[in-house]
Amino acid sequence: MRLEESWGLLGMKSNWKEIRLGDVAEIKGGKRLPKGKQLSSIPNNHPYIKVKNMGQQKVLQLNSEYEYVDDETQKSISRYIVSAGDILISVVGTVGLVSIVGETLNNANQTENCDKITNLREIDADYLYYYLISPLGQEEIHKGTVGAVQAKLPLKNIQDFSIICPDLIEQKKIASVLSIIDEKIACNERINDNLLQQAQTLYREMFVNTQNELRKKCRAEEYFDIAIGKTPPRKEHQWFTTNPDDVTWVSISDMGNCGTYISRSSEQLTPEAVDKFNIKIIPDNTVLLSFKLTVGRIAITHGEMTTNEAIAHFKTDKPYINEYLYCYLKDFNYQTMGSTSSIATAVNSKIIKAMPFIIPTEDEIARFHEVTGPIFGQILNNQLENESLASLRDTLLPRLMSGELDVSEIDL
Repeated sequence: MRLEESWGLLGMKSNWKEIRLGDVAEIKGGKRLPKGKQLSSIPNNHPYIKVKNMGQQKVLQLNSEYEYVDDETQKSISRYIVSAGDILISVVGTVGLVSIVGETLNNANQTENCDKITNLREIDADYLYYYLISPLGQEEIHKGTVGAVQAKLPLKNIQDFSIICPDLIEQKKIASVLSIIDEKIACNERINDNLLQQAQTLYREMFVNTQNELRKKCRAEEYFDIAIGKTPPRKEHQWFTTNPDDVTWVSISDMGNCGTYISRSSEQLTPEAVDKFNIKIIPDNTVLLSFKLTVGRIAITHGEMTTNEAIAHFKTDKPYINEYLYCYLKDFNYQTMGSTSSIATAVNSKIIKAMPFIIPTEDEIARFHEVTGPIFGQILNNQLENESLASLRDTLLPRLMSGELDVSEIDL
């Protein structure tokens, strides 16, 4: 079945056509680091783009989260550099994240877990980006993904993607309209970053820079009911779905893309899976903490959900302490918890449950909650607005393709 048939777009406007991505662009893979070579957090001229850097922003720009390769390693992988304007798509594990390379990452290296789409002809990079993150593009990505244990998107399947598009002028107009929505989303994200910084600053002023002998210290499990998530057998595919009406099942990757609150995930579990494998349901407004591979990601649940076994749930009947707990975990030095040089492999659920927790006085908790409760409430409201905006953005393309909406008269 042709793509326009599957989406009910047989009435598609006459100036739209279906093209094969490999006919209008080059798709190239990345490169694994040579054996024995490691990335460094010390900045140099050779940043290395990993999948964890993707998905949060349309245009990737260099920041403090990037790691680097040394000069010697760079020489051996220099054929795998990216240029500003290239589109990256993740192809292993977390498949289907899409980003555009920004100017500050021109000549950066790309991991083997993502492919680059470069040398575009007859198709605008911004339009292609929005197409790939839309339901139509994600359907193409899903159809091309293989792998029983670990999801993979072969390069050949990317070349065979069907892309429906108008002429270049209309592509650019469509991308401009969708960019307005993205700009509002980015504005809300900047506001949320500022709000969270305010909360963290107040936390440090009240609880780090100020001493109080009435505060108590305990093991985290003595104050919170700490539970751990679970993963059904991966080879039994019937337990995993992408239906948002099924049970939300959070991974560390989801926590890396969600912001302060989390309400959605890239995979869901069937209700039967939750019952059969006794997977714990996490209540609304519960603080989550990742503790395997990527240690120290934190999020607060918005709605009931489940997680995999790499995430701890700090449940409490005192929800007014959650703002303090979130800031406490954000400020915590996780390097103090490991018994080996690799914090990613040293931390386990027993260590998390035994981690030290400083209990403020009731008066301190009340005063902190009084100020930060509205801050976190505004952060949640902004995130929910962004979810609505993203949903609007992703449903505009089919409406434009069917002629329900028309940008041909827009003068940009």
